[in-house]
Amino acid sequence: MKELEKTKRISIAAVITILVVLIAVLSYKKPKHLYTNNTKSTLENITNNNYFVTLEELNGENLALIDVRNQFEFEKGHIENAINIYTPEILNDYNTNLLNNLKTENKTIILYGSNTNDVTIPFLMLNQLGYTNIKMAAIENSYYQNKLISKNDTIEKSYADIKGFIEESIKKASIEPKPIPVKIVAPKKVITVQKKKKKPAEGGC
Repeated sequence: MKELEKTKRISIAAVITILVVLIAVLSYKKPKHLYTNNTKSTLENITNNNYFVTLEELNGENLALIDVRNQFEFEKGHIENAINIYTPEILNDYNTNLLNNLKTENKTIILYGSNTNDVTIPFLMLNQLGYTNIKMAAIENSYYQNKLISKNDTIEKSYADIKGFIEESIKKASIEPKPIPVKIVAPKKVITVQKKKKKPAEGGC
C-alpha cells in the first residue's frame, strides 16, 4: 500500500511538472525588439562616423524630423514638418511601425529635442536596434514670446583617442592578472629574561 501511494505521488508530481512546462512554452512570446548591435560596436560607430546635423542641414528632401519632446512642448512650438515621438513611447507598436516604414523608404531620421542631450538616449537605443539611418540634430530649442527659437548647439570636441582607449581596455581585460607575490615574514624569536630574585636585607636588630 505504501509503495502504491508513493508511486501515485510521483505520477501526480510528474504530470504537474509537464503541465507547468507546457503552459510556459505556450505563453512564451518572442520579444518585439532585439538588439542587433552591441554597445561596443555602437560606440565605435559613433566615434568613427559623424552623426550630428546642424540647423542649416535640416532642409534635405530625404529627411524625416522627429521631435522627442513631450506633446505639450511639441504643440507649444516645433520645427516645420516634424513628427512628435516622445522618448518613453518611442518603441510602442505605432511608433515602431512608423520607424520601420521610414527605414524601408530609405529616409534619414533626424532626432531633435530641447538640446543635443535630449536625443542621446533614443539615438543610442535605436542604433543598437538596427536603425542605422538615424542622426542627431545638434540644435538647442527655446521660446521667446511663445515663439520657438532654434539655434545650433555647441558640442564639445573630444581630443582623446576614444577608439584607442576602448581597444586598450579590451586588451587589458583579456590579459590574466599576475598573482601578487606574498612576502612571508618569519616570526621574531622572543627571548624571555628571568628576573633576578631580590636578596633579603642582611642584618637586623
